[in-house]
Amino acid sequence: MPLGTDVERLRAAGLRVTQPRLAVLATVRERPHLDADTITRRTRVRLDRVSGQAVYDVLHALTDAGLLRRFTPAGGPARYEVGGDDHDHLVCRECGAIVDTGRSAAPRPCLDPGAAAFEVDYTEVTYWGRCPDCQSQHRSEAPHQPPGGER
Repeated sequence: MPLGTDVERLRAAGLRVTQPRLAVLATVRERPHLDADTITRRTRVRLDRVSGQAVYDVLHALTDAGLLRRFTPAGGPARYEVGGDDHDHLVCRECGAIVDTGRSAAPRPCLDPGAAAFEVDYTEVTYWGRCPDCQSQHRSEAPHQPPGGER
């Protein structure tokens, strides 16, 4: 997205336009699903002088403003992506790859939240499995088993 779009989004969210905020937004836009430490390293490539605390503060401010979305796969660090559409994630248990899934405009949760009297703002579903690359590697390393053999 063009720089002007991020400037406009920051202003519309009531946030000052700063170089660290623009750099973090650009970093997350280029590579969604990064953790805070990786975002910090990549932001430092863009801006020579930015502290880790400054990046954490920016992540917090952008998440609070709805410009970034934070999600935490079980057992892992928080990850960030550009906010906006409501979608789910596929996470590879072997290599940690994360992929967005498509979802219809009106998500249908697998449970009926009405029974608990909650007002649902959004849903967050994470599917766990093995990505195509890890599946291929696993197939090439696994010994051949005859049909009906032990698993």
